[in-house]
Parts: sequence; structure tokens; C-alpha cells
Amino acid sequence: MVFSINSLILNKFANNSYKTVALRNKTVYNKENIDAFKGKLLLWAQQFDDVVWLDSNNYTQQYSSYDAVLAVDAFTAIQTDYQEAFNAFNDYQKMTKDWIFGYLTYDLKNDTEALKSQNYDGLAFPELYFFQPKKLFLIKGNTVETHYLNAVEEELEDDLVAIQNQKENAIPSEASTLIMKQRITETEYYNKLNTLLTHIYRGDIYEANFCQEFYAENATINPLETYLKLNAISKPPFATFLKAGDKFLLSATPERYLKKEGTKIISQPIKGTAKREQDPIKDDVLKRRLATDEKERSENIMIVDLVRNDLSHTATKGSVKVEELCKIYSFEQVHQMISTVVSEVDESTSPIKILQTTFPMGSMTGVPKISALTIIEKLEETKRGLYSGAVGYITPEGDFDFNVVIRSILYNESRKYVSYSVGGAITAKSNPQNEYEECLIKAKAMREVLEN
Repeated sequence: MVFSINSLILNKFANNSYKTVALRNKTVYNKENIDAFKGKLLLWAQQFDDVVWLDSNNYTQQYSSYDAVLAVDAFTAIQTDYQEAFNAFNDYQKMTKDWIFGYLTYDLKNDTEALKSQNYDGLAFPELYFFQPKKLFLIKGNTVETHYLNAVEEELEDDLVAIQNQKENAIPSEASTLIMKQRITETEYYNKLNTLLTHIYRGDIYEANFCQEFYAENATINPLETYLKLNAISKPPFATFLKAGDKFLLSATPERYLKKEGTKIISQPIKGTAKREQDPIKDDVLKRRLATDEKERSENIMIVDLVRNDLSHTATKGSVKVEELCKIYSFEQVHQMISTVVSEVDESTSPIKILQTTFPMGSMTGVPKISALTIIEKLEETKRGLYSGAVGYITPEGDFDFNVVIRSILYNESRKYVSYSVGGAITAKSNPQNEYEECLIKAKAMREVLEN
């Protein structure tokens, strides 16, 4: 049964049985063909109303706990709007003391600061949603580790047989091709960027991430098929398939928001993008050009300073450090400039407090953060919702890992509304036409998948 946060307190503590809830049966086994198993596992997961699938696509990275994770079938859950959301989330995490999976939308900024989100919202995702899965699969190399909640042995055995019997070519295909509309026209985009630049020139802000939406109404897609196509052409390190009832996130994000390993906190903001070329020589030229681009480096460094400040709210004295500055990483669609900022926290520090004091992430906001959030809210036409929010998990020990929701397709099946958004960092050196073209580069994979 799925409970709201209030009924969770009543139902679990009224009979004094909550301490026995998070009893998980752990099983470890090996799979020879792990890629085939992953495909069947995700297909099997579609029967559940609550699904979080996280896949690194075997991308080599310094901080990695698992190659892939699947959480399904909510035992308990919390769903709330932004008001007192982090307090409710903190209560829920303390009560479960178990694995929880879900998302934070960008509009939780209204809980951390006196801000508003009044733009159009065609997707209507709840502003915070997490669930405690009955069934959890952790994959590293060829090893599969299952954690079933209060399960009998036969349940896992039956599920493994059902997974093995999945037909990978059994995904129904939606033949229709969507025509995506722009919420902001190209001319309007230039006008809005010039307004934003005026704020920058007079010192109201130094940098802001400005976003625009592409959408389709009365649209029907197959979420799993769409995700698999998007992931195949992007192969990002933080790919996500999320299902929450009739709402879906299909994400090819390359960016980590925040990770906690024991007392270490890791943030890896992305700022700086260049397209890829098939010709290796041309591709290398673009990569080197990005590495030395003054504008892109200044964007990245400004956000690094913002992240350092955010981490300092919970960091032990003198522990905030920049491990990598403006390093270039290459993905299937683009080259990206990524920095890595780390800190240490006391063992007693709440994981929710660490998230709350750094959210929304610097790469999707601006400098100074509050002023940037206020200005871009007035200029953007769409409520961001889950776009530029975060998806991830918290472990029973209080460790966590969250991505940044970019390069993603969002779908409300009941409303038949499909959407993706793209944005970029605007600084004093920004050229509106170049920024617009960068948005189209970032939109390329989503556009190809939806418009064929």
C-alpha cells in the first residue's frame, strides 16, 4: 500500500510496527550476459506504477557506485507540493531509514526561498515524489544484487523466471511522428535574452540559465520505446527512466547534481557545450576549442564559485575543494566542460539538509542565485517542473546520488502532453544567436527521437 506522508505516520506508528518494515532479503548472483538481463529487467518493470531505472551506460567515471539500478513497486511513498516539502521529506527519510527513490522538481526553490512559479505547466508533476521500493536491483559488472522488502524466497525466484521470459522485441511501437512546437519563438528568444543581458550589464546578476520549452499536445508515445531510442543515441552516464503512475521521465542527462559517500560530498556542474563531428580531426578541433573558450570557462568558473558557496553551508571548516576545473568530457552528442567540487560533512548532518542547502543546483540557476531565479522566472514562459530538477536515491545509511534532469523528455500520459526543454548560461559575453544555436544542439537527440 502507498501512503501519503501523514497517513504513513498514523499507520506505521499507531501499531508500533514500523521498526520491522525495512527488513530486506539480500541475494547476490552473477549474469553472463548482463546487457541482455538489463533489457529484460527494464521491460519486466513496466508492469509497476512506480519505477526508477538509473543506467550509467558503462561510462567511465571517478565516482560510481553501480552500473545500473532498478527500484519498483512502492511500499510507502511521499508526494507533496513545495510548501514545507523539505521538512516533510526529512521526516519521511528518517521514518523509513531504508532505500528511497524519486525526484525533486526545480520549483522546490519556492520552499528554500521566498519565490514563486506562476508560468504555464502542461505536465502537472507533483513537486516532490519519493517511494520506498519493495523490489530493488543493484548491478555492478556482471553481479546483480537484489534487496526485496519483507519478501519470501519464492517471490524472487518467480520474478527471475518472469524476467528471463521477457521478449525484448515485445515493445509496442507508436507509429505517429510528433510535431514539436516552441513555447518561445526565435524572435521572442532574442528579445528575452537582450532583456536578460540588460540585467547583467547593470550588475543585477552575472550569469543566468535561461530555458525554453518544446512541446506537443494531444500526443501519444510509448515511454519505454522512446527512452530506449534516446538512450541509444546518447549513452549518457546518468540515464533515467522514471514512471510515477501516468507521468514519465525519459532522460539522457550527462550531469550529476550531488553525491554523498560517507562524509564526502561531490558536485559536478556542467557549463560549456560543443557539438560533435564524425571526422576525428574536426571533432578534436572542437574539443580543444571548447577547452580554451574564454566565455565557456568563465561560465563554468562562476558556477563553481556558486557550488563552493552552497556546499559551505554544511561543510566542515576548510573542506570545500575543487578537484577538477573545466575538464572536457565527450559524449555521443556533445563535448561538455565539467568541474568537480567536493566537501566533507559531519556524520550527523542530515542528507536532506545537504540537498536543501544546495538546491536548485547552480548549473541550472545563476549568480547570484536568488536574483537569477527571480529574473529568469519572469522571462521564461514555462514552469520548469521536473526539468532542471533531480532524480536519485538515498540509501539506508544516508548516502545518496542525484542527477540533473536535462536532455530529457517528459510525458503526461493522461493529458497526452509531451515536452522537452533546453537552456544555456547567459553571461555578459553571450551572443543571442549563438546561444539559440547551442539550444538546438542540446535539443538534437530529443528532437530526433520524437520527430524521426
